[in-house]
Amino acid sequence: MTFPGGTTADGGQELTGLFGADTPQVETPEISEASEEAVQDAGTAEVESPQPADPVDEFRSALAKAPGEWYVVHSYAGYENKVKANLETRIQTLDVEDYIFQVEVPTEEVTEIKNGQRKQVQRKVLPGYILVRMDLNDASWSAVRNTPGVTGFVGATSRPSPLTLDEVLKFLAPRVAQPKVPVGAGKHAGGVGGAKPTIEVDFEVGESVTVMDGPFATLPATINEVNVDAQKLKVLVSIFGRETPVELSFSQVAKI
Repeated sequence: MTFPGGTTADGGQELTGLFGADTPQVETPEISEASEEAVQDAGTAEVESPQPADPVDEFRSALAKAPGEWYVVHSYAGYENKVKANLETRIQTLDVEDYIFQVEVPTEEVTEIKNGQRKQVQRKVLPGYILVRMDLNDASWSAVRNTPGVTGFVGATSRPSPLTLDEVLKFLAPRVAQPKVPVGAGKHAGGVGGAKPTIEVDFEVGESVTVMDGPFATLPATINEVNVDAQKLKVLVSIFGRETPVELSFSQVAKI
């Protein structure tokens, strides 16, 4: 005899109807190989990070969208930062913020060797010049031209020519760090007893060379000074019609 709930007279459980054949079986769906591959691909996609953007391309895009155009202004050599500060003050005082947007003294980080010690310093890319992003009109022209330390615009006196986008990039774009090569590495590195290798210099003061690297690449230059220990040259480059001293490493120039 079976009681309600599936209990038999002897106290046992009647399995049929509880866990027996009458109970419908739940089938576990099989995961196909394609599904497994999709899961693996999704996991891989989450792990992979996007490639970093090129800082120069980003800078170019920002320059193209910025209002105004870039003009080059003469200043007294060595007073570029002072002139920049003077002009920024005058922009606010004369209420021309709507016409003059940005003032820059282009610099680059270089390694200098003094007293046998290496140190990183900021060096001016265009000694004697500053760059100004502005809308050129009478008010903005007068504000810049009459700033103490400014000797004039580069170009026509009344209507100077703006720089092209490529020229601005050449002077202001972020520099891509290059791997540092220890001094003396290469064919001289195996010197006996660590003796300082003899450096053969094939440059002379007054010699004409071509700049091969940096913002002045392809421009001709004249050697003004040779520093053998630091492996540096001081050359004169014609920039905007005026000879400007620029310091370069031996590897940044080529003999003509």
